[in-house]
Amino acid sequence: MSLPIRQVAYFCADARAAARAHHAAFGSGPFFVADHIPLARAVHRGTERLLDHTSAYGQWGEVMIEFVQQNNPGPSPFHDLYPEGAGRYGLHHVAVFVDDVDAALADFAAKGAPCALRAEMHDGFVFAFADTSATLGHMTELYTPTEGLTGFYAMVAKAAKTGGRDLITTIAMG
Repeated sequence: MSLPIRQVAYFCADARAAARAHHAAFGSGPFFVADHIPLARAVHRGTERLLDHTSAYGQWGEVMIEFVQQNNPGPSPFHDLYPEGAGRYGLHHVAVFVDDVDAALADFAAKGAPCALRAEMHDGFVFAFADTSATLGHMTELYTPTEGLTGFYAMVAKAAKTGGRDLITTIAMG
């Protein structure tokens, strides 16, 4: 099964600042920032936890780029790779589309990449992180290409081609 990368995501201290810096270095963007993305449920390493995060989404050539910051303290898939308080940030995950998130998680787990996070948004959208860091150095995000998700990807890609937007636009998500 081929799972092409749909997105490259970096963990950072400030999603807006990271987006601006990436744009200055690589010409990516424009960026759409969702603050405090509401989750109905987040299960990290088998334990339900609060996960308050903000993400900036933009286009970098043919791939979406995301900058994600965690707004609350505590364990998370982000802090699994970049320990809280260490002041370290970097590549966190790549995202792929799968037909069934839970089946893909089971597949990854059987290959030695356990579930680091399974989260649900209020509209029922599910995403998950398989911990592929032992073999790849980063996690792999899994989600099903729903109409809403593919529409969002298309909107971000179109904005990069048409230009004329502010570099940073705040959006509501969830």
